[in-house]
Amino acid sequence: MLFSETKIGGVFRIELERREDERGYFARTWSRDDFVHEGLVAEYVQSSVSYNTKARTLRGMHYQAAPRAETKIITCLRGAIYDVAVDLRPHSSTFRQWTATTLSSDALQMLYVPEGCAHGFLTLTPEAVVHYQISEIHSPGCSRGVRWNDPAFAIEWPANPDVISERDAKYPDFQPPEP
Repeated sequence: MLFSETKIGGVFRIELERREDERGYFARTWSRDDFVHEGLVAEYVQSSVSYNTKARTLRGMHYQAAPRAETKIITCLRGAIYDVAVDLRPHSSTFRQWTATTLSSDALQMLYVPEGCAHGFLTLTPEAVVHYQISEIHSPGCSRGVRWNDPAFAIEWPANPDVISERDAKYPDFQPPEP
């Protein structure tokens, strides 16, 4: 696995090393030792998958607040997504900035999103399947989100969503925490 830090401190693109032969390919998607070596969270307690019927489906921008803040590793197993992380850590030099990457079943990349960052994606293909490894058990009382098109972040999406949940569409404008 090859780790590349994005412009957001702690957010990494992870490229899987493909080993090909006449059967196809093989690529390791997880190595505790590699994550420890990079100084990243290396214990995950939950795994989830989302199936998205239509292209231009938006999920996000979600995060969990303390004491259940979570780190995620996102992989696109089928199709393609435009995957986004937003830095919500008030003391970070990249507070309110975002980074994005296209993840696809062909590209063999993952996105590592640390706690304190919101995460979301827009499907670029129908029938996109997205897998998450999550460092914390889901806690509905700690679930939070910010709006995908909030001007506080000015995320440049490749298209507007055709499908979005009412909850995700109606998050209020972002209010930074008081110092």
